[in-house]
Amino acid sequence: MSAEVAGTDWRGLDRRSLAASAVLSFTIVAPAVLVLVRIASANDWGVTPTVLACAGAGVLIVLGTLVYDLLRLRTTSWRLTGERLELRSGVAVRQHRSIPRERVRSVDLKADPVRRALGLAVVKVGTGEQAGGEHAELTLDPLTRQEAEDLRHALLLRAPATGAAGAAEHERPALAVLDWSWLRYAPLTVWSFIGAALVLGAAYKPLDALGLDEGLAESAWKWVTGDPWRAVPLILAVNVLAGAAGAAAVFATSWGRYRLEREPGRLRLSRGLLTTRSMTLEERRLRGVELAEPLLLRLGGGARVKVVTTGLRKREEKEADDVSVLTPPMPLAGALELAGQVSGSALPARLHGRPKAALHRRLRLGVVETVVLAGVAGLLDLWWLPAWIWLLPLVNLPIALLYARAEYRALGHALGERHLVSRQGVAARRTVALERRGIIGWRIKESYFQRRLGLITLTATTAAGPGHYDVPDLDGSAGLDLAARTVPGLLDKFLTKR
Repeated sequence: MSAEVAGTDWRGLDRRSLAASAVLSFTIVAPAVLVLVRIASANDWGVTPTVLACAGAGVLIVLGTLVYDLLRLRTTSWRLTGERLELRSGVAVRQHRSIPRERVRSVDLKADPVRRALGLAVVKVGTGEQAGGEHAELTLDPLTRQEAEDLRHALLLRAPATGAAGAAEHERPALAVLDWSWLRYAPLTVWSFIGAALVLGAAYKPLDALGLDEGLAESAWKWVTGDPWRAVPLILAVNVLAGAAGAAAVFATSWGRYRLEREPGRLRLSRGLLTTRSMTLEERRLRGVELAEPLLLRLGGGARVKVVTTGLRKREEKEADDVSVLTPPMPLAGALELAGQVSGSALPARLHGRPKAALHRRLRLGVVETVVLAGVAGLLDLWWLPAWIWLLPLVNLPIALLYARAEYRALGHALGERHLVSRQGVAARRTVALERRGIIGWRIKESYFQRRLGLITLTATTAAGPGHYDVPDLDGSAGLDLAARTVPGLLDKFLTKR
């Protein structure tokens, strides 16, 4: 632990935060100016009053932001001692929070383009507690980049990130680095087809409030209804192209400069073209890996690798990113290799299937679904709806049966030396390799239809990830035998010998 980081003296945040806040405040100034221009044009204010009003509003917003940030900087201090990381903060309500160093589970570094240009970073130190709320995480916003790296190393690696240690970090071989050819997988998501339409729909109300639509929606509707055979395909094509371009842009900004490397006892993930992020995971808390293959990505031959670990929330507060994701969409072969490197053992090449009863169960559910749909069509037909309503159950039946067969073929499991592997799903296929030592209990479920077919669903409970993982539709005796072999002794007192 370096003297530059640890000690009994309280330290403040970096004053360059004021410059960052001044620049970022213009994200508020811009829409405020647009609203004032709209009001001014509607009330014939003239050029000079409009300019003065916009300038005054901009100055007030920037000054207000700077005053608040200055108060925040003056009332915030932190220190790292040999036992604890402490933070004092609060403008209106004072808080004194601390985290014992032995409970620190993650240190994340983030820097948007403005902070990165100023050499700053936001540091989030978490304990990984699910019920801790805001007290499970301390945020230092901002520190210098060097201070942030020194703090991360002091908390997780017990060494400063300077000198030979810092040089060795850049020389350390990576488990995975970004290959820009992976960009071809970015559009293989449903958001590529509906994303542009959703953005346009969300933007319509603000644009309408600012008076920027000027009847464009009405004109567009007249064009579509006037020439639908040309307009609709063109709109769909433009929507797909815009969605694919947006997906590629999101991929580039989120995963640019991606690097996954192994430090002593830890995995470190860094990524981000504009906003950079660095996240560290303790390997001793890993309980397995998950291979995620959504339908479109799977058809394109790609997959993503997720980590199954304790002490990591599913999503950080106010963020959309899934913090358990280790890789961007990448080729399936590379994802399998990386999953084996992270978990410490290769995933089995072949998985055991399911008894035919599992297929019969899914086929019956497809038939029941079609019968229910036919009943709904019959009720609707009483209200003199068109006769083609009866086509819905007729079309649904073959689709439901094909989906049932695909779902059955997707089922698989295997028991390795270290892991229990389970696979399921068609639209979103998941293959989970869960460490056997991480299984703390079993839940055995059987629905009415499963019981008639002699099937059970085996659920492994664990402290990692969502807390449970299913192995569905196993033969009853084979499922109990699998549970008994996976964690010897755990089920012995519940099983009756015959």
